[in-house]
Amino acid sequence: MKLFVPAVALAAAMICGPAFAQNNADEPKIDCAKAEAQTDLNICAALDFDTADKALNAQYKKTRAAMVAIDADLDKDMKGAEKALIKAQRAWVDYRDGECEAQGFQARGGSMEPMLVSGCKAELTKKRTKELKDLADGPEGNQ
Repeated sequence: MKLFVPAVALAAAMICGPAFAQNNADEPKIDCAKAEAQTDLNICAALDFDTADKALNAQYKKTRAAMVAIDADLDKDMKGAEKALIKAQRAWVDYRDGECEAQGFQARGGSMEPMLVSGCKAELTKKRTKELKDLADGPEGNQ
């Protein structure tokens, strides 16, 4: 029985998820610059995070390619730039998610909690994107 309930919940989410996504496309657009209702603020914060996350993923690919290029120019015993980046990025994702979960506790269980979590994730993700860009640009590009 313990396995049955999560399996049913997962199946329901997989079936209903696309229907909810389709309904969102039919809803009126929210002007995030003028949003006042908490639901709208939550949606706008989530959209801001989604945009920031897409930018982060694009920059991560560029930065990873830059680290591969650095490794290509190094002797075998000196390589490790790409591996170090992967390790750092995994640690950063854990940090971001934990930090933002903690930020959400300021309004735990309230309607504002999703906005706090998404806003935190968006802010930290934008900062990380800049860090990744600076890393890819190297010391010469950061002057």
